[in-house]
Amino acid sequence: MQEQTRLNKYLAQCGVCSRREADRLIEQGRVLVNGIPGTTGQQVSTADRIHVNGKLLQGVESKKVLAFYKPVGVTCTEKDRHAEKIITDMIDYPVRVTYAGRLDKDSEGLILLTNDGDLIDAMMRGANRHEKEYQVRVNKEITEDFLSKMREGIFLKDLEVTTRPCEVEQTGKLTFKIILTQGLNRQIRRMCQACGYQVKTLKRVRVMNILLGSLKPGEYREIGGEELKQLYSDCRLRLDRI
Repeated sequence: MQEQTRLNKYLAQCGVCSRREADRLIEQGRVLVNGIPGTTGQQVSTADRIHVNGKLLQGVESKKVLAFYKPVGVTCTEKDRHAEKIITDMIDYPVRVTYAGRLDKDSEGLILLTNDGDLIDAMMRGANRHEKEYQVRVNKEITEDFLSKMREGIFLKDLEVTTRPCEVEQTGKLTFKIILTQGLNRQIRRMCQACGYQVKTLKRVRVMNILLGSLKPGEYREIGGEELKQLYSDCRLRLDRI
């Protein structure tokens, strides 16, 4: 007898999307199981023929994770006719991968891409407080008052939320590094603006245990070995769970 798996989990394991996104696809009737619209919570196996948006899935692939240096000017989206450059156009890789977390168009640096929807879910869950480290340059001299406010947390009026306390260390007259454990939209830029500063450059150099290292804009490397095992362990996932 074939091992059964929930339909949304199977789509995530096939690298289609995250489980949450899979549930939306199922509810919209865009997933067919043996020619019949799938249902939330439905159990499937590798013996079933599953189509998503009319395309037949080829089954579960081995897990791939890439570290990619997103250049300035590239938008983190898979489809946007108004964007000049989108991230999926930048990656020439034989397996379909999508991004885990975003960087805004004006920022650069490390972003992870994977075909593992469960890993994407785990990394993007704010309650897990995964660390992300950034190097930032602002438009005027940094003061101790600015550093203290950034560390303690800042109320962002437009989002109606106070940022979590975080690590901030001055690295130059106009530069600092910051380690966040949350991922609010344009968070660092909003925090700086609330303190009367403007971000001139922003680069992400670390996501959890993965470092940007010597990658140059537009380059990527495949993550493997102990580095990959540590990433999955920190996300409380088994690398060999499939």
